[in-house]
Amino acid sequence: MAGRIPSPFIDAVLARTDIVELVGTRVPLRKAGKDHKACCPFHEERTPSFTVSADKQFYHCFGCGAHGTAITFLMEYERLGFVEAVTELARRAGLDMPEDGAPLRPAGPDLRPVLVDASRYFQEALRHHPTAARAHDYLKGRGVTGAIAKTFHLGYAPAVWDGLLGALSQYDGKTLEQAGLVIARDQGGYYDRFRDRVMFPIEDLQGRVIGFGGRVLDRGEPKYLNSPETVLFHKGRELYGLPQAVKTIETEKRAVVVEGYMDVIALAQHGITHAVATLGTATTREHLERLFRLCPEVVFCFDGDRAGRDAAWRALEQALSVLRDGRQVTFLFLPEGEDPDTLVRREGPEGFRQRLHRAVELRQFFFDTLSRQVDLTRDDGRARLFELAKPFLSKLPQGALHEIMMTRLAELTGLAGDRVRALVPPPPPSPARPGRGPRGGFSPKGSPSLVRQAIALLLQAPALIGEIGELPACDRPGMDVLVALVAILKETPGLSTAAVVERFGGTEHHQALLRLAAWEYPALVADQALQLREIMDRLSEQTQRESAQKRYRFLIKKGNLSASEQEELDRLAVHRRTGAPDISQ
Repeated sequence: MAGRIPSPFIDAVLARTDIVELVGTRVPLRKAGKDHKACCPFHEERTPSFTVSADKQFYHCFGCGAHGTAITFLMEYERLGFVEAVTELARRAGLDMPEDGAPLRPAGPDLRPVLVDASRYFQEALRHHPTAARAHDYLKGRGVTGAIAKTFHLGYAPAVWDGLLGALSQYDGKTLEQAGLVIARDQGGYYDRFRDRVMFPIEDLQGRVIGFGGRVLDRGEPKYLNSPETVLFHKGRELYGLPQAVKTIETEKRAVVVEGYMDVIALAQHGITHAVATLGTATTREHLERLFRLCPEVVFCFDGDRAGRDAAWRALEQALSVLRDGRQVTFLFLPEGEDPDTLVRREGPEGFRQRLHRAVELRQFFFDTLSRQVDLTRDDGRARLFELAKPFLSKLPQGALHEIMMTRLAELTGLAGDRVRALVPPPPPSPARPGRGPRGGFSPKGSPSLVRQAIALLLQAPALIGEIGELPACDRPGMDVLVALVAILKETPGLSTAAVVERFGGTEHHQALLRLAAWEYPALVADQALQLREIMDRLSEQTQRESAQKRYRFLIKKGNLSASEQEELDRLAVHRRTGAPDISQ
């Protein structure tokens, strides 16, 4: 049921994957009984409601309803496709993907090989194209060495209209367009998107090319050109230089966000290897969440001019809603006329690091910026400061930083601290994530059917398959799933909850089974073996009675009964008068 990746291979991948370890590398887990808990990575919350079960190899959030297996977690957390998630888990487990493991749920052609080949073309052009001298001169003028160019896989797009088109002729034009590499002509055909530019491959956290940025070598516009949004590339999520910086970010416990590709490369050239850049867009909440998963502090490095401070303020606005306790945002404003390249050359890496340590904390930047817009010597000026600050601080989650900001606002306005806190409360907990189950976990409306209970029990405790004998022959809703589930467990004993659920991957039942695996139903909490036996007994009994009732209705409708049929009808009539239990459940 898992498509063209063999089910036994997915079983093996999940058997070699510890979901606690996988999730723990991305979310800080703590032991809670036999499970592990954390604040949910899929919605904002102050009290941990995200649980990871080592027994089930399954996660579930009781706040927003998110739930799933190790595969589902990578798909949701890393925004991977199904095959990509399985491939990543297989790599971690030391398993080679089956040769016939083709994409299960393709959303068009596989763009990764196209982008890899494009990156090779650009790198080869930088080394050997007859017109690459201008690109060499530009990079040398910026102090870029061959070693750094190799680390960041820099390349060159020649000043021709069909250089890449010709070099990647094994791909059709539509595929190249979907990869963001060419543009369709109005009159038909295609032409290269990137021409006469130094090329910067944009890579995901695993170091795989997902897009490109190009810096023009002449005076053309735009100066910097990025790939368009594709199925792989989303500007609001990706950060340039992150795969090269991730180890240092985790070691230094700090990430430096700069404004451009060359800023990242210049700092790396001088040993500052924990810098990343946004991709021609303002810092987003998703950028910040990605960085805070790696380290507790983010330093924004901007020019000290008006444009730099405006950019810093936009970053601050995004940061306010994600600054839970333990997270820190600071701002480094560069001197007039300096950029990270010139500054690190002039002061050296140690001088730049000292500036990072002296970066302006968020509280100071916030109140200094707003205070410049009012006259704090006047009552109406202080009142105006409060009104300016209120909509921003109302985004700040409850915690120590919220308390510190309230205290400072009270000092500047002269209002009582309690009054300030009452007027600027922290935001309420985030609502449940759209598309997820209701708060408190999945709980279907009405009384659950016996078939649904049996499926849930077998999913949550696959070892109970020994309690199942011959299934009753009935056409109740969900019976086909129960039959398939029993067949899987009898054929392949020892599967975890996660492995069983993934056997139904790609089917219409997958999402329903994910919910049932996380179902909180009282009947499933007691002696599970006894519960399952009772459920199956009741299901068999009700199926027999249902069959008898159908037979009774048939005999009544038939009329002209034989003696044996009349005797059977009398017996069924007595049975009906004794009162059979409701079989509608």
